[in-house]
Amino acid sequence: MSDTDLLPILLVPDARLRAKARPVGAGDTDTVRALAPRMLATMYKAPGIGLAAPQIGSLLRMVVIDLQPDEKPEPMVMVNPEIVAASTEMATREEGCLSLPNQYADVTRPAQVKVRWQDLEGAKQERTAEGLLATCIQHEIDHLNGVLFVDHISALKRNMLLRRLAKELKARTRDGE
Repeated sequence: MSDTDLLPILLVPDARLRAKARPVGAGDTDTVRALAPRMLATMYKAPGIGLAAPQIGSLLRMVVIDLQPDEKPEPMVMVNPEIVAASTEMATREEGCLSLPNQYADVTRPAQVKVRWQDLEGAKQERTAEGLLATCIQHEIDHLNGVLFVDHISALKRNMLLRRLAKELKARTRDGE
């Protein structure tokens, strides 16, 4: 896939990142099938391990994830994903986001989740995830609901992080990037 097939990733404070995505319906099949490889290519190039459709300006409930275990691609495309169960045990992990470049914070979420979704053929899938995959799934589903990882941290930390991001983006613009 060439760089021309890559999609621009929206950055905070773009209002579309705060919008709630709509469920993918039968009439969206072609759009979703065309979007999936482009979203994966964009995510790999960034580089990242997850990307939600709202991050590229599409308000459809769709995410792509690839943790690349053993350095080999194992892409997951999740259409209309939903968490159907979550553990009471919590885990804290450092998170970042392609829409907030170079910004990281510790976020506490359920340690294990059970997620249900449809694949690109429309078949129902279900999986229990823990560790980094559980965190990534929750992070990406948050995007579908207009929630960013910084919404899970204290207001003080969030404001510091967002100010730092604004400063970096302003410097990038000034430097002609």
